[in-house]
Amino acid sequence: MLRVALIGAGRIGRVHARSMSATQASRVVAVADANAEAAADVAAEVGADVRQIEEILADPAIDAVLIATSTDTHSELIERATAAGKAVLCEKPVDLSLERAERALKKASDTGRPVMIGFNRRFDPNFAALKAAYDGGEIGRGELLSITSFDPAPPPVAYVKVSGGLFRDMMIHDFDMACWLFDGPPKTIFATGSALVDPEIGAAGDVDTAVVTMTWADGRIAVIRNSRRAGYGYDQRIELLGSEGLLSAQNVLENTVEKITAAGALSAKPVHFFLERYMRAYEREWAAFVEALQEGRPMPVSLQDGVTALACAELAARSAATGRAVSFSPEMADA
Repeated sequence: MLRVALIGAGRIGRVHARSMSATQASRVVAVADANAEAAADVAAEVGADVRQIEEILADPAIDAVLIATSTDTHSELIERATAAGKAVLCEKPVDLSLERAERALKKASDTGRPVMIGFNRRFDPNFAALKAAYDGGEIGRGELLSITSFDPAPPPVAYVKVSGGLFRDMMIHDFDMACWLFDGPPKTIFATGSALVDPEIGAAGDVDTAVVTMTWADGRIAVIRNSRRAGYGYDQRIELLGSEGLLSAQNVLENTVEKITAAGALSAKPVHFFLERYMRAYEREWAAFVEALQEGRPMPVSLQDGVTALACAELAARSAATGRAVSFSPEMADA
C-alpha cells in the first residue's frame, strides 16, 4: 500500500484527492494547505490527517506526494520533496518561469527520485486510443495535427493575472499533447492571439483567443486553437491526418441521444467543463503513477516533458508578442 500525501486542497486538489482515494493500491494519509479549513475538509473526505508541509516531508513513512498548489510554488516543492526522498506527481505547469523549471529539473534529477507532471489529457481514454492507433501505424505517417481546446467561459481576471497567461496556463496541455503525439518537440513555433472575449483580459496583458502553428524538422505540422469562451460547452477535439487515413477524437457529449426529423438532426451539447470531461483521465493518471512506482518503471509523463511543454508555451508567448516565428533550441529539449 502506497502511503501518500496531498499538498494543496483547492479545487484541483479536491479532484486529485478523490482519484487518489479511488485507487486501492494507495492511501492518502495527510493533507496540507495554507487554508486550514480547506485542508480539514479534504482530509475528512478521504480519511487523512491535516499536517504541515514540513511534517509531511519529514515523515519517512510517506512514500509520495501530489503537489496541487499554486504554480509559483511547484518548482520549490518538487525540489524539497525529492530531496526528502519522496516520489512526486505535480500539477502542470512546472513553473511560470522556464529558467526556474530547468533548475528544478536538474535538482530533482540529481536525487534520482521519480517525478511525474500532471498532463492528465494523455490518460483520457479517447486521446489514449488515438495515440495507440497512430503509434500502431493505422494511418501511416502523421502529417497534419489539429488540436481544439475551447473553455465554456473565461476565468476571473484576478486569476488571469497570476496564471502565467493563456499559453502557460491553458494551451500548455495542448503543447504537451502535440509533443506526445509527434514524439518530441517542434522545430519552430508561430503564435498569434487576441483579447476578443473580455477586454479586461487584454488590459491584464493576456489573450483569450489564440492560434499556434508548430512545425517539426521533417515537415509535420500541428495547429492548436484555444479560446476562453465556447457558449455551448467544453470543446475538446483532436484530428490527425496521416498518409493513409485520418484519426479523430471528438467531444464527450452530455448524452448519446440524437433526434432526427424532417427539420434536421439534433444531438446533446459537449459536457460543460473539465471536471465532467476529464474525471476518468484524472483517475487513470493517478493509477498510472502508482503502477509506475510499484513496478519500478519510468514515469509516463516525465519532469522533462513538463519542461518541454513550458518551453513551447514561453516561445509561443514570445512569438505572439513579436509577430515572428521562433525556433525551439536543442538546449530546451535537453534541459
